[in-house]
Amino acid sequence: MDEEITIIDSNTRNEKIKNFFINNKKNLIIGFLILFVAMGSYFLFEAMKKRNKIKLANQFNISTINFNIKDKQTTIDQLTKLINENDVTYSPLALYFLIDNNLIENKDEINALFNELINETALDKEIKNLIIYKKALFNSDFASENELLQILNPIINSESIWKSHALYLIAEYFYSKNEKQKAKEFFNQVLALQNSNRDIKTESQKRINRDFSE
Repeated sequence: MDEEITIIDSNTRNEKIKNFFINNKKNLIIGFLILFVAMGSYFLFEAMKKRNKIKLANQFNISTINFNIKDKQTTIDQLTKLINENDVTYSPLALYFLIDNNLIENKDEINALFNELINETALDKEIKNLIIYKKALFNSDFASENELLQILNPIINSESIWKSHALYLIAEYFYSKNEKQKAKEFFNQVLALQNSNRDIKTESQKRINRDFSE
């Protein structure tokens, strides 16, 4: 008797499963098609990203290897185009190459390229903060106090690993302007910061001991 009940239950369950597939055949087919298309699109997108990355790498390598100071405008044009691709790897490298080789003399043009990276490129948070710091460093020789602080505010008002660098840069800026009290305040902020870079903290302490000891 128990065996017959078990057989009946099994048959009933199999019938329910069969009916489920029959009644939902259309929806199941659509679901499988959607899944197939989604997976195909994902792998296609990843393949396209990989090909584009290789293309940008080749563009960067060709531009820098073939760099000739007598034809620097070609390199400027190629690397500026690469910056505007907003690639997280090769766009920053392109800008660094332009700056390190003094290829663009116009400061506004350089700042516009910095802004392209900072505002339009999907950078990792700390990479973005590093580029903001580099922008401030580039501008520190000619920017006003307000301009420099405005550039660095996103770092200063955060818990970034670059915060101590930013504070130290401002301290050195004020020191170079002979505004020693302001400089001392920022050196002290570096010392008070819990996650200050060790070397930056050491240099700040040296500054305090050497130039501000009474």
